[in-house]
Amino acid sequence: MAAAAAAAAVGGPQPPQPELPVPVPAVDKAATAAHLKAALSRPDNRAGAEELQALLERVLSAERPLAAAADGEEAAAAGGGGGPGAAEEEALEWCKCLLAGGGGYDEFCAAVRAYDPAALCGLVWTANFVAYRCRTCGISPCMSLCAECFHQGDHTGHDFNMFRSQAGGACDCGDSNVMRESGFCKRHQIKSSLNIPCVPKDLLMMSEFVLPRFIFCLIQYLREGYNEPAADVPSEKDLNKVLQLLEPQISFLEDLTKMGGAMRSVLTKVLTNQQNYKDLTSGLGENACAKKSHEKYLVALKSSGLTYPEDKLVYGIQEPSAGTSTLAVQGFAGAPGTLGQLDSSDEEDQDGSQGLGKRKRVKLSSSTKDQSIMDVLKHKSFLEELLFWTIKYEFPQKMVTFLLNMLPDQEYKVAFTKTFVQHYAFIMKTLKKSHESDTMSNRIVHISVQLFSNEELARQVTEECQLLDIMVTVLLYMMESCLIKSELQDEENSLHVVVNCGEALLKNNTYWPLVSDFINILSHQSVAKRFLEDHGLLVTWMNFVSFFQGMNLNKRELNEHVEFESQTYYAAFAAELEACAQPMWGLLSHCKVRETQEYTRNVVRYCLEALQDWFDAINFVDEPAPNQVTFHLPLHRYYAMFLSKAVKCQELDLDSVLPDQEMLMKLMIHPLQIQASLAEIHSNMWVRNGLQIKGQAMTYVQSHFCNSMIDPDIYLLQVCASRLDPDYFISSVFERFKVVDLLTMASQHQNTVLDAEHERSMLEGALTFLVILLSLRLHLGMSDDEILRAEMVAQLCMNDRTHSSLLDLIPENPNPKSGIIPGSYSFESVLSAVADFKAPVFEPGGSMQQGMYTPKAEVWDQEFDPVIVILRTVYRRDVQSAMDRYTAFLKHSGKFPGNPWPPYKKRTPLHPSYKGLMRLLHCKTLHIVLFTLLYKILMDHQNLSEHVLCMVLYLIELGLENSAEEESDEEAPVCGPERCHDSWFPGSSLVSNMRHFINYVRVRVPETAPEVKRDPSASTSSDSLGSLQNSGTAQVFSLVAERRKKFQEIINRSSSEANQVVRPKTSSKWSAPGSAPQLTTAILEIKESILSLLIKLHHKLSGKQNSYYPPWLDDIEILIQPEIPKYSHGDGVTAVERILLKAALQSRISKRIIEEICRKVMPPVPPKKVTAAEKKTLDKEERRQKARERQQKLLAEFASRQKSFMETAMDVDSPENDIPMEITTAEPQVSEAVYDCVICGQSGPSSEDRPTGLVVLLQASSVLGQCRDNIEPKKLPVTEEEQIYPWDTCAAVHDVRLSLLQRYFKDSSCLLAVSIGWEGGVYVQTCGHTLHIDCHKSYMESLRNDQVLQGFSVDKGEFTCPLCRQFANSVLPCYPGSNVENNLWQRPSNKSIQDLIKEVEELQGRPGAFPSETNLSKEMESVMKDIKNTTQKKYRDYSKTPGSPDNDFLFMYSVARTNLELELIHRGGNLCSGGASTAGKRSCLNQLFHVLALHMRLYSIDSEYNPWRKLTQLLEDMNSQQGNEEQQPEVPILYHDVTSLLLIQILMMPQPLRKDHFTCIVRVLFSLVYTQALVALSVKCSEEDRSAWKHTGALKKNTCDVEKSYEVLLSFVISELSKGKLYHEEGTQECIMVSPITWSTESMEKYLEDFCLPFLRITSLLQHHLFGEDLPSCQEEEEFSVLSSCLGLLPAFYQTEHPFISASCLDWPVPAFDIISQWCSEINSFTERHTEQGKALLIQESRWKLPYLLQLPENYNTIFQYYHRKTCSVCTKVPKDPAVCLVCGTFVCLKGLCCKQQSYCECVLHSQNCGAGTGIFLLINASVIILIRGHRFCLWGSVYLDAHGEEDRDLRRGKPLYICKERYKVLEQQWISHTFDHINKRWGPHYNGL
Repeated sequence: MAAAAAAAAVGGPQPPQPELPVPVPAVDKAATAAHLKAALSRPDNRAGAEELQALLERVLSAERPLAAAADGEEAAAAGGGGGPGAAEEEALEWCKCLLAGGGGYDEFCAAVRAYDPAALCGLVWTANFVAYRCRTCGISPCMSLCAECFHQGDHTGHDFNMFRSQAGGACDCGDSNVMRESGFCKRHQIKSSLNIPCVPKDLLMMSEFVLPRFIFCLIQYLREGYNEPAADVPSEKDLNKVLQLLEPQISFLEDLTKMGGAMRSVLTKVLTNQQNYKDLTSGLGENACAKKSHEKYLVALKSSGLTYPEDKLVYGIQEPSAGTSTLAVQGFAGAPGTLGQLDSSDEEDQDGSQGLGKRKRVKLSSSTKDQSIMDVLKHKSFLEELLFWTIKYEFPQKMVTFLLNMLPDQEYKVAFTKTFVQHYAFIMKTLKKSHESDTMSNRIVHISVQLFSNEELARQVTEECQLLDIMVTVLLYMMESCLIKSELQDEENSLHVVVNCGEALLKNNTYWPLVSDFINILSHQSVAKRFLEDHGLLVTWMNFVSFFQGMNLNKRELNEHVEFESQTYYAAFAAELEACAQPMWGLLSHCKVRETQEYTRNVVRYCLEALQDWFDAINFVDEPAPNQVTFHLPLHRYYAMFLSKAVKCQELDLDSVLPDQEMLMKLMIHPLQIQASLAEIHSNMWVRNGLQIKGQAMTYVQSHFCNSMIDPDIYLLQVCASRLDPDYFISSVFERFKVVDLLTMASQHQNTVLDAEHERSMLEGALTFLVILLSLRLHLGMSDDEILRAEMVAQLCMNDRTHSSLLDLIPENPNPKSGIIPGSYSFESVLSAVADFKAPVFEPGGSMQQGMYTPKAEVWDQEFDPVIVILRTVYRRDVQSAMDRYTAFLKHSGKFPGNPWPPYKKRTPLHPSYKGLMRLLHCKTLHIVLFTLLYKILMDHQNLSEHVLCMVLYLIELGLENSAEEESDEEAPVCGPERCHDSWFPGSSLVSNMRHFINYVRVRVPETAPEVKRDPSASTSSDSLGSLQNSGTAQVFSLVAERRKKFQEIINRSSSEANQVVRPKTSSKWSAPGSAPQLTTAILEIKESILSLLIKLHHKLSGKQNSYYPPWLDDIEILIQPEIPKYSHGDGVTAVERILLKAALQSRISKRIIEEICRKVMPPVPPKKVTAAEKKTLDKEERRQKARERQQKLLAEFASRQKSFMETAMDVDSPENDIPMEITTAEPQVSEAVYDCVICGQSGPSSEDRPTGLVVLLQASSVLGQCRDNIEPKKLPVTEEEQIYPWDTCAAVHDVRLSLLQRYFKDSSCLLAVSIGWEGGVYVQTCGHTLHIDCHKSYMESLRNDQVLQGFSVDKGEFTCPLCRQFANSVLPCYPGSNVENNLWQRPSNKSIQDLIKEVEELQGRPGAFPSETNLSKEMESVMKDIKNTTQKKYRDYSKTPGSPDNDFLFMYSVARTNLELELIHRGGNLCSGGASTAGKRSCLNQLFHVLALHMRLYSIDSEYNPWRKLTQLLEDMNSQQGNEEQQPEVPILYHDVTSLLLIQILMMPQPLRKDHFTCIVRVLFSLVYTQALVALSVKCSEEDRSAWKHTGALKKNTCDVEKSYEVLLSFVISELSKGKLYHEEGTQECIMVSPITWSTESMEKYLEDFCLPFLRITSLLQHHLFGEDLPSCQEEEEFSVLSSCLGLLPAFYQTEHPFISASCLDWPVPAFDIISQWCSEINSFTERHTEQGKALLIQESRWKLPYLLQLPENYNTIFQYYHRKTCSVCTKVPKDPAVCLVCGTFVCLKGLCCKQQSYCECVLHSQNCGAGTGIFLLINASVIILIRGHRFCLWGSVYLDAHGEEDRDLRRGKPLYICKERYKVLEQQWISHTFDHINKRWGPHYNGL
């Protein structure tokens, strides 16, 4: 095959058909095999063995086939050798025969299977397979089960989910290393190996001889086929060609593995036997082919940059090749058996970054254990070489499956794992170069996850094969190829290198298979312990982590916006999370107990060393470089997390693992820099760097990253703060946040480093950071459950959450063992403790809610913690949202009416190791800052906000809560203004400093500041002047200088030479730019203490003088029980009160001082002198206030006007509660109907030349056709047995009936005897709004020119109603008519029925000329066109002669029928509810009738054929028709559909119609329906019943009023029809037809009523629409009598005492018996020839039930398991996106090109055939419902929800889903009421591609 093709391609002659080496007939094969088997069974079997070897040599010779494939010409020239296909087939046949030893191969397979000890399932699957994972049963997080084992096992109540395999996998059922035995399925529970007999020796004997040759043959093929391409890029085409050729061989091996344990163990022996391998492959000996093959193998090895140890001399170290340095060579030349060559054949290394990469590389290589890991491979068995070629060919799926299928064999598993580890480095090299790295990664992980998830195995290879060394080395090697120089800090001299996140390796996540394996093996305790004990490995690992330290550096753009926003940042975050953080969590999970202290010490030690190296490499001293930030500090985070673990779990003393002060200072710098940068980014200072910098700030705090990023950073800062000097720390913070200059008492200042507009938010940022730093306890003493609870509360406070989003938002330990959420049991219990579940509800608009959790009231009351909320919000709006919800709660519960401040929450106690953190609250620096800020806020300086005040108060309160024990109460002397900064406060305790008065402060201000000019008196007084001259510093307090001093002290202590480096930096950095205005010094008189400032603030906030009154003066109790709920929620005033109360509690002196301050303020204060400037501002304020009030008033007035307009004008929600149309049909005083145009707003009547129209939506509908005659909805089939057949639907029945009639009767007459439109009927609905038709046209023009993307197509005439935005596509003209006429023709007339009948006939006879050409008539014509075009041609044309006018005629009255029938269905199938029902309000039937009637009148029916005559007159020449044999007869009147007749009669009349004509038509038709009912009844019952009735009726014939007695009429009908053959020839079929009921008078009466009811319902609806009469409501039993009296059928004098009899409604226009016999004779003449059909046509099923969608099963899994692997009946493939139609159950391929027909994909096509353009499909793989409506589609949502009331789109979570009946009801309701277009908002075009 292939050879022929190849030859043709090359142009050589076709090879002749191959002659097989020994053409042995098949029989002989079996005989030979049997003979050989016998020979081999003898004790001395050498002869047999040699014979077999010779045969195999011949059969399996590898030379022929591939040579032929590769070089077609030579093969052809050689003549005999070609045609590999056939030769291989032959070889396989031989093998099968030989294995079976002469028997049949199938029997052999069965025999071997019998010995299978199936203890393990081991089923291997590939990507996209659906499998299960049960966390309850799994020991390893990677455990998975195939569907069969899962369903066979018992997992009720377990935590399991279904998932779609990404990389492939294997079933673990039966493997107790990976899962608990309780979860095994029934097949694998029993350890069945006990009762399996021993395998007979001779069964598999042949296999042991044949298989080695076969596998060797395969390996030779693989060697032959691999041509090393020039550029080291295997051209995939060639490889794939070889693989295709080898498909049968590999499949054969795969089938062998499926024969079970016995065969697997033979294969294992063959694959791992080193002797076999050596004998066959060494390439020594005379066989040239084998030699050539061995050479190819060596070449392949070498080209892979690998060496074969023995070949050292051949490829020796003649010269070090370009990429390596001599050092590397010397380093390794001595290593035994290795090659001192760094993999220099690697093309990637010779690029531009050479010098740099190499420098780093040398350092690494010398520390790497053994470069041979990367470069040496030696193969000792078939298995090893097979794996080698599998890798070379980039993991072909078939090979992978074969290798994995063997895993259930334990011996093989160990051997294969070792082989895999041996090739590990080579695998990763191949992966790095591969083009298909995604596919390859998946295949690699597919294998490795099976091997490394097993702890026992992982431990074994770690010990025996240095797995950890190999992995770490390979990881280093991979990352080395993409290193660049770090630009952090000191760009020129930096020696640090980092990974480049733009490289494909990181961008495409190519490293993930490696990292995932690494994480996987670290999850095993025994392996992790080895890692943590091995110092060399830890050093290497820290080296690896440092590659990520400082990567993806951001530099702030100061001038213009960056041109290109790089998106590499996500690669950087992913890399840190996966390559650094996850292994870290893995290691941490094994450091949980005291015994593991040593491990922590090791990690911390090497981590600190690495950090020290890093600081040296980037040349870092004490100042971070400005305007740059990196979010990646994995070394800091390793250090922090191991510290935290040490204190929390291992009881280590913190100080024993902390470095010296200098190192702590360095450690805090970069994490602090990140916190400051976050504030800068949120203040829009980085806006020129583009959106991506915001993306980084968000990712840094986002739930999947936060506990590996921001949490460790903040914890590390907390540790540093607790050990460093607090003044130094606080001043560092304010300096980093660049707000030092703002912290001055002066009202104006200059900030040299920050623009004024950013000051406020940066100050807020700094204070918020301090609050978080001081109040966060995540790593400082909270237990895991407390943490979980706090996180959960924070997330729920921001927004109500679904269960799954909560799971997602709560940061879990991303340690690999936790496929389990940390204590998912505690998750559920905490959730139920803090939240209430809100079940999913439905809003009338149709938007569907999911099940949500919302915080309980007591959580808002006691646990709402703004600090954690701020820490965890990704978007700032979430903080606002939490506060809004908190406010709403307080208002609702009556706890606080105003705008509350964030509540102050008590903290969990600190762990003793971190007590030092609280010193920050008791340091003078912080107190000065707090004092300054309080003063500035009180004095209304600029750039301060309520948020700042809030944080200041929070910090004061924290300080009071954490103050030292009660101090001694002696007075501290109040100092005068001294010069040093201690003049501020005497000590460091907040309590005493709060009451300390500060009189004067010296500040530096710009000369322009008001302070300078305002206070001449102060500057003249000598004392202040003196102090001015003495002052050394100009600014009263310089944070920066302070910090420098501290830093200097520490540095001097530790080293003297660092000094020189520091000094110049400080001077240069902080000199202010020269352009700034001069600063002068001013002295401010303050005379305040923190307490007095607080009391004044209280006055300011409450807006009243003297508002603060110490509460303990009235109620001394307060001081005893301080926790008063009154203070727990409130605004600033409450906060101040709370603080003052706490201060009073803390010390008696403070209490006294507060009382004094209040007393001073108490006496009435003389009004303050108000300066002119202040007066101005006050006036301004007042004016502003008044303006604001005025504006409010206006707005309120406007809003109420708008509201009333909305109420009157429209109501958009749902079609139900809309306003009635303004068409006032029944009001006599209005002469003409008036319409409002919603576009131009004018009102007026609709006129001929300016017609008004109703906004309507025309849509084709097949809903009616879906009615069935049984009440139970059909179920969706979920097994092969269940099927749905459509022949009992209404549409099918009507179709059959029409085609039956057309077979026997005249076509034109048939088309009047039925209605169509059951499928594809046109339904017209309106929103009730009207517009001028010319206005509408201009509106459409404007839509056409509108470039905005609309969800609809204007070209197709679609638009949205200008007022209510409801979707529409046409305008239905309103017929100009006056309502006075209305009343005239509603008067009852006294004409007899005979007169009326004549009038009707005359009126119908007048042909309706089309009115003159007016605008109105044009519009009517165009709307008629629209109606026709709404549905497809096949739903309009039923006549045999295409294009006949009868077609149009039939179509038009059927439109009326469709709309009436649908309205009936919307009313629930009957008219019991009465009233102007929901549909009535916005019905457009009246207008529609006018349009239809106008068009129907164009067709006159010849009076000959007009059914009206047959109904109302006795015709003389009854026999004329029968004489005319050749011409088909007309349809007998009893076969006519009466409702169709009704519509024809009414639409043929001139409009508007008179009421008495209407009633007349109804009466005539009722007598026909009644007769039909009698006939049907007579056919239904048995022969005996018939004769009995015939008899009783005949007896009553002489009583009075016979025409109204059903018994008489029935007996007459029976006797008339007995004349024909209708009742004959019933023999056998009779039993089928007859229902064995016995007919009583009641049941007969009921039958007759039921038969007539559908006609009465439609007629009443029609009357309601044409004459505007209300429908009475009634009980179901009385429906018949109520409707008939409403229609005027019941005589007025009818007494109600008698039981009601339907016959009393009859009113015969001509003698009843005559007309009945006339009708019956038509039938008799037909049944002469066609008895069966005659009978079938008489029994019309008129009682259709309401339409339903298919009933769905309770559990989604039932559907999924049946359909997701079902094959499509059209293309016989398993669809990629299967879908099923919920109307009829058809299975379709969504988007499948396989089933495309004329550019329509299958779903679109089906929606046209099944629903006339409306399709409802359930997407099997997504559990979502998709709607198709015409040319648009939308996703509707899911009707299956999980236990928490949530959808699971795309089955991502894979939790069990259950039907939500309410949702399904809603869907069904929308389908029946045709409101999909109005309710669902997100529509898009599908371009026929679904």
